[in-house]
Amino acid sequence: MSDDAPATLLDEALEAWAYTRRGLLAEAEVIPDDDYDWRPHPEARSVAEILRHILESGRMAHGELAREAGDFTRQGFEAHLQEYSEELPDDLFPDELRGHLETSLEEGLGVLSEAGELHMLGRIRRFDGVFGTRLAWLQHHVAHESHHRGQVALYARQLDIVPALTQKIEGS
Repeated sequence: MSDDAPATLLDEALEAWAYTRRGLLAEAEVIPDDDYDWRPHPEARSVAEILRHILESGRMAHGELAREAGDFTRQGFEAHLQEYSEELPDDLFPDELRGHLETSLEEGLGVLSEAGELHMLGRIRRFDGVFGTRLAWLQHHVAHESHHRGQVALYARQLDIVPALTQKIEGS
């Protein structure tokens, strides 16, 4: 995308996703690689597990949204994740996770941009069985990633690290 204001609703949604994903990556980069297995509670996801979850769910989201006959109920959630992430190794080092998150964002932006706005204004069945537009579901995914961006920033705080966005605001 260019430095100009987004021209379409799809451009706006893709810009929001790119902003959110890049913010998530910035938060992930302030956490030392040695702390990627850290979790605030035994039942909580680790930093690495959160990033893996975003990687897999993002690939599933852009894959299913771009798919001509996309339908989030055509198989179970875990089967969707497996379909779109089957070539990913089980164990990724922190730098590999961040690299895959960057690459999958660029792939997703390309695939959804190529699908076009008319396609994205079309309907898709969500996980709850209700139909909505693909564009609305993309916005749902952006919100999902934003939630986890905040989670990673909170983890940074719990590790006595100033989150990336706070550093940016404060000019650190």
